[in-house]
Amino acid sequence: MRFLMVHRVDETKPDAYDPGPEVYAGVARLTGEMARAGVLLAAEGVLPSSTGAQVKFSGGKRTVIDGPFAEAKEVIGGFALLQVRSREEAIEWAGRFAEVLGDVEVEVRQVAER
Repeated sequence: MRFLMVHRVDETKPDAYDPGPEVYAGVARLTGEMARAGVLLAAEGVLPSSTGAQVKFSGGKRTVIDGPFAEAKEVIGGFALLQVRSREEAIEWAGRFAEVLGDVEVEVRQVAER
């Protein structure tokens, strides 16, 4: 079973995309452990929303909105894609990930297997 873990950051905080060396070291240790356990498929941080875009399609028309996204206080800060045996295992890894990041919410969603 594949699960996507997504964490959000508050872009109004100065350290939103640069949490400090201790967090980077903790994430490196944890992702290394995930890789050794054979559950890590991918994990990356993302750049601020000012570098992104939202693409909307409605009424036959495409609209592109360049970032930053003023209406969103919290935006995606990074993600990990895991291959695990159960939802409970995914939640366990997400909890460890959240502990390393500190004061964060990590959403866990199963990837549709069709």
